[in-house]
Amino acid sequence: MSPRVPKDVIRCSWPKATNALYVSYHDTEWGVPERDGRALFEKLLLDGAQAGLSWETILNKRENYRRAFDGFDPEKMARYGARKQAALLADAGIVRNRQKVAAFIGNAKAYLELVEAEGDFGRWLWRFVDGVPVQNGWDGLRQIPARTAVSDAISKELQARGFKFVGSTIVYAFMQAVGMVNDHVVSCFRYEACAKLGRKRLR
Repeated sequence: MSPRVPKDVIRCSWPKATNALYVSYHDTEWGVPERDGRALFEKLLLDGAQAGLSWETILNKRENYRRAFDGFDPEKMARYGARKQAALLADAGIVRNRQKVAAFIGNAKAYLELVEAEGDFGRWLWRFVDGVPVQNGWDGLRQIPARTAVSDAISKELQARGFKFVGSTIVYAFMQAVGMVNDHVVSCFRYEACAKLGRKRLR
């Protein structure tokens, strides 16, 4: 159950107050350190689906994506054939983009290969920030970068391993979402809460 949040709290300015799902996502998920490899795999794919769109659009369809892609089970996804791809492209509950659907399947294969070579996906990713979230201190959204040297490095490595829709800007949005960086503005009520969650180093 989501925690009760007073109506007069200060938030980052990006979640639309008219979309309760979007506000809840900001208040309970965005910026919380995620270390589970499968959960990180799902989020990376969904951030890739966001390319050219808004995260709100993808968030509104997230449950449809989970249904359509077998709960983002990479082993099942890696075996999708032409019939399943055709069904996905006919599914109005997701973004029916041929390149993105193909990328989801290819990324599942790349994910399995990476895990085979490196072990846990979460541990592999978090090594890029030495196991602890980067704690930024932005006063406003205009200060927040679209990419960083770290997102450049992760993007380059993922692309070298066969991942698609993992450009540096997408990767940085992913890093923000999964708490690899704390990019809540300092006046946001979630800033300090996420900072406290991020002080435990990955073993």
